[in-house]
Amino acid sequence: MAKIRQWALAAGAVAGLVSCGPQGGLDFSNFDPDLRGWGGGFDTAQAAARAQPRPAPDQRGVISYPGYQVAIARQGDTVATIAARLGLNAGELASYNAINANTVLNPGAVVALPRRVAGGAPVATSTGLVSDPFAGQGVRQPAAAAAAGTGAPTQPAASQPRQHVVATGETAWSIARKYNVSVNDLAAWNGLSSSMTLRTGQRLLIPVAGGKAPPATAVVTAPGSGSPTPRPPSSAEPLPSEKTTPAGSPVAKPASPDLGKTRTAASGNGRFRMPASGAIIRTYQKGKNEGIDISAAAGSTVAAAGSGTVAAITRDTDNVPIVVVRHDGNLMTVYAGIEDVAVSKGQAVGAGTALGKVRSQGVVHFEVRNGFDSVDPEKYLN
Repeated sequence: MAKIRQWALAAGAVAGLVSCGPQGGLDFSNFDPDLRGWGGGFDTAQAAARAQPRPAPDQRGVISYPGYQVAIARQGDTVATIAARLGLNAGELASYNAINANTVLNPGAVVALPRRVAGGAPVATSTGLVSDPFAGQGVRQPAAAAAAGTGAPTQPAASQPRQHVVATGETAWSIARKYNVSVNDLAAWNGLSSSMTLRTGQRLLIPVAGGKAPPATAVVTAPGSGSPTPRPPSSAEPLPSEKTTPAGSPVAKPASPDLGKTRTAASGNGRFRMPASGAIIRTYQKGKNEGIDISAAAGSTVAAAGSGTVAAITRDTDNVPIVVVRHDGNLMTVYAGIEDVAVSKGQAVGAGTALGKVRSQGVVHFEVRNGFDSVDPEKYLN
């Protein structure tokens, strides 16, 4: 069942990716790489509620936490200039952050410090310029900053964010999902570029979650009046009349559909054919199962439900292929739970063209989408 939920999630995202644009081409403007907000019971928007703003650095560009310190890059900064500003060894600082010492950093990028540095140099009050020529990059500082002296104090322990060291294959979106934060907050806290490019070994700050919703308003009573007490049942009043059924009485069994007999062959009047030979074992439920699941023999053929063009071939989180076919009328079909893919992106296919084989699990997930919205595939099957 978990596998089917993964298919549904990945297929929903792919369907958004390959939706037709106003000129008939592929429209990537609404693609959500974070896989949030696509429905299907997988919306993690609440878990990724907007984080608190990143604390402001001191005049040297340093943010101090109880457990560590980080430096925030300024326009034109490199690891070497930050190291010079803070009195650190440039090679050591570059190695600690897995980056070349002379690489120009994005403004706002986070550079983790291998050890704590002492308080910042005082600001010259006569001219308003930072005494360290690297600290302000030659930019005149406001009078308020000049009066600040040694910069911002150490942040409280409660606000200290976790650090994450990027591993091979990780992306900004996978890290955001791992920690249940918004990918936009992750980018803002770490000064990531618009392409969300990461490097192996890079150290990221995980944004601190924002405030929670206030608790339900409690009943407030006047001072000295005490709390209201619920009225107890009165022994002077008879109990309400009620009829109980003996525990041993037979219970009427409600009618339930036999999903194994929902459909085994073409029986409708739609425009698509069944993609695999087998019975529907799970029906379409908007918001829970965005397609149907078909029990089919492992190794049997999964075929295109109708004529169209292969719009995308992607993979779910377990590296299992997902094939998306675009049809006329703004319709798309999605096929998951397959292997040995026999088509390529951009290839024209007809109804019945083999797309791949059924995996050993013996379940094919099939969706029909009208633009961004999933629809009941059974209404389109003939």
